[in-house]
Amino acid sequence: MKTELKAKFVQHILAKKKGDEGFTLIELLVVIIIIGILSAIALPSFLNQANKAKQSEAKTYTGSMNRAQQAYFLENTTFSSQISSLGLGIQSQTVNYAYTIVGTLSGTGAVVTNQASVNVAGAPLKSYVGGVEVTNIGATSEATTIGILCESTLPMSNTGAVNATSVTFTNVAGGLSCPTNFVSLAK
Repeated sequence: MKTELKAKFVQHILAKKKGDEGFTLIELLVVIIIIGILSAIALPSFLNQANKAKQSEAKTYTGSMNRAQQAYFLENTTFSSQISSLGLGIQSQTVNYAYTIVGTLSGTGAVVTNQASVNVAGAPLKSYVGGVEVTNIGATSEATTIGILCESTLPMSNTGAVNATSVTFTNVAGGLSCPTNFVSLAK
């Protein structure tokens, strides 16, 4: 083979290898655009799931406080005014919520309100309120406790939203019902 032919052959092979090494600018831009579109679709869904997880904490804690109040009343014939005396091992304040207990704590017709209020004003989280009441069973006149768990209809980021600190339960013959701007989750 002639040297000229060998040189052209080697140049041809090297030129072909350089062309196969990377991506073109257009290919990179298409990939970046596709990733941007997918993330724009997925981000709102992800943020909504994160808020639901935060709200799940408050829902669980408030429901646990309700059940613990019922057990506490069974042993002490009064409700507890301190979260620590319920024996739940929960904090009275977390990053997202503050937990408080208010209400008439002893006697017939006693009502206690367990509140989970949103810490950060304007956060896209809902507040929760639980109530436990001492009531009499009609046929036997035996005293028993009943509970309810309520969720605010609007997250705190909406105008007109009500935080749990502004609501309490009062004694209502025949059972508890959720305050205005709250809906029942469980009894």
